[in-house]
Amino acid sequence: MTDVEALVAGVREGRRAAVAQAITLVESGKPERRAAARELLTELARPSTGSGSGARSVRVGVSGVPGVGKSTLLEALGTRLTAEGHRVGVLTVDPSSVRTGGSVLGDKTRMPRLAADPHAYVRPSPSAGTLGGVARATVQAMAVLEAAGYDVVLVETVGVGQSEITVAGMVDTFCLLTLARTGDQLQGIKKGILEIADVVAVNKADPEHEGESRAAARELAGALRLVRGHDAWTPPVVTCSALHDVGIAELWQQVLAHRDHLGADGLAARRAEQQLDFTWALVRDTLDERLRRSPGVRAVRDDVRDAVLAGELPATVAADRILAAFDGDRA
Repeated sequence: MTDVEALVAGVREGRRAAVAQAITLVESGKPERRAAARELLTELARPSTGSGSGARSVRVGVSGVPGVGKSTLLEALGTRLTAEGHRVGVLTVDPSSVRTGGSVLGDKTRMPRLAADPHAYVRPSPSAGTLGGVARATVQAMAVLEAAGYDVVLVETVGVGQSEITVAGMVDTFCLLTLARTGDQLQGIKKGILEIADVVAVNKADPEHEGESRAAARELAGALRLVRGHDAWTPPVVTCSALHDVGIAELWQQVLAHRDHLGADGLAARRAEQQLDFTWALVRDTLDERLRRSPGVRAVRDDVRDAVLAGELPATVAADRILAAFDGDRA
């Protein structure tokens, strides 16, 4: 049985063990733990329990293809920010196996300095195999970190598929990392990612490759002007080398510039819209769970599966049968 009152007090005091326990609780998919998680989050959201810290926090999402240097950049940025007096929370969304549900959760080992920093908290979390799982676990983990006094929260995505869209919908500023020296820099970047990026950084701009990196940045800046030409904010493109700690300060300044561009009203409106989107994500996630646990659905699932695989039942009719079985539970 979870002592929610004690856990809330521990989180408010910034105790790492309490923060870890609270995030584990809100990440849990077990129905019996959901009630305790809701109570915890409700208490943390109260004015007397630190909701103001969340309002002042800076939420930044970082994405890019595997190998672009996300973890290295987050460590360089995080250690710079803690040296300036910030408390930094890092949530790394780790890809779960669609076959076993397991995760490597190795991001912490790629940020050894930041993980050992007393003013930082690094939490690798499984994506739970679904975007709904990403949204629920990460948004609620952010709330715990902010209640614990972490004024900067960095979210690293798996860098594949639609997870970038999901994470962009829960942060204030979304940073896209890319590389020069990959042939055509634009070839591997989907237009959709350029449409949601707020800041773009060409990483691994080491001194011997500075010219190539600047050329890639110019090309990307031109592409962004075409894609985002009518927007009030055109994402800046900076070059940096996370390994050599070059350009990291400039990247952070662009994050703050974007925040200033939003202004207090714009930031409040963005977060309000994100909360509404998150509400519907929770509804869909919960309905999916109820559908899977439904006794009526379990009763017809195997027959429907066999009929579809044998080509005897169209998918549309199969879906109707499953939904009818689900509706029958509540009749």
